[in-house]
Amino acid sequence: MTYEQAVKKINSLLRFGMKPGLERVQTLLEKMGNPQDRLTFIHVAGTNGKGTTCTLISSVLTQAGYRTGLFTSPYVTEFRERFQINGTMIERETLAALLDEIFPLVEEMADNGEVITEFELITALALEWFARQRCDFVVLEVGLGGRFDATNVIACPAVSVIASISLDHTAVLGDTVEQIAFEKAGILKPGGVTVVYPHQQPGVWRVLEQVSRERDNRLIRAETDAVQCKRAGITGSVLDYRGLELTLPFVGEHQVINACTALTVIEALKEQGAAVTDLALQMGFSKAVLPARMELLSDCPAVLLDGGHNPEGAAALAGVIRSYLKEKRIVAIMGMMADKDSRAALAEIAPLCEEILTLSPENPRSLSSQELAQVALEFCPRVTAMENREQAFLQALKQAGTEGAVLICGSFFLAGEMRPIVQKILKQRQK
Repeated sequence: MTYEQAVKKINSLLRFGMKPGLERVQTLLEKMGNPQDRLTFIHVAGTNGKGTTCTLISSVLTQAGYRTGLFTSPYVTEFRERFQINGTMIERETLAALLDEIFPLVEEMADNGEVITEFELITALALEWFARQRCDFVVLEVGLGGRFDATNVIACPAVSVIASISLDHTAVLGDTVEQIAFEKAGILKPGGVTVVYPHQQPGVWRVLEQVSRERDNRLIRAETDAVQCKRAGITGSVLDYRGLELTLPFVGEHQVINACTALTVIEALKEQGAAVTDLALQMGFSKAVLPARMELLSDCPAVLLDGGHNPEGAAALAGVIRSYLKEKRIVAIMGMMADKDSRAALAEIAPLCEEILTLSPENPRSLSSQELAQVALEFCPRVTAMENREQAFLQALKQAGTEGAVLICGSFFLAGEMRPIVQKILKQRQK
């Protein structure tokens, strides 16, 4: 099986299960010898900030000398981004070979009426790879929710992490933050330790505190007092962490709070014996890379790429625009999924833009560029529905001018499609 055939086979599976539950993935992992039982995890759930938190923790542990696995979603431009060890993606041949071994088990289960979903399969594949590679730690990002997420097959992790919780995936997780918090709190294990993003809504705290009491789980609110922001700009922030200077290459006040969460997790791991030096913290932060999370691809003109797709993410992006791009003429390229709250996202972003160009991401769930344009017109007078991605970016560059800014946002699917196009065009313009 080639790598391309492997990815096609994975993508051919159901995106979501026919019914919630961990039984299917547990059965598959049992047939594989339960690789998850040979690993130590940092398990991360939440609505926003999971990617940043996972990336920072993984980068610091790698710099501390630990063999560190990282399992995240969604990917931006390359499917293998989901599976990394010490910042390096799984090799194509390795992924194909692993699937060759595992897929007959999936087919055997299907013959017995147990249908494995896409995410269940890639979770099992990742756990097998990490176990074979003898990872010291695995930073494991929840795919959706927590309680019934395939990653929740693991035993008690070294640390559970709850990032920022807000309304998203309401059709699956519930339409109140309390319901969503309950689903996320499903990753809390009896006798475990959980670090929580500090700025949660009161209803979220009530749920997390109740679940932690029921499971005798130690709940730690991330420390913000220990971190001071010395300087901040469109390229990131310089932080003072208990007298230690850290360079955070991610932009936005919310990223500073995510950094506080990651640092509190590291402290919890150190309490358990992890050897993380000040130098590992400094190098881990400065070397952290996170595509399509308010990623600055150019500074003249400013080109900012962000895959945030819910109201809280849009609000964070709006905060970045107001703080660092408020004097610039902003032209946005936007595309969103039909199952996301496009009106709420546009209400945050569109009034800050001079012009908006809409695109339809290449996904069956995407909102058409025409439909998105109609909603955008409620908040911005200059809106054009586009079809060609390259033409959209070239037009945005022209309209923004050298002193302006181009913002590409609304969906990780759009971000993944646009990122290589933007990089290619920017490189050509530099010649």
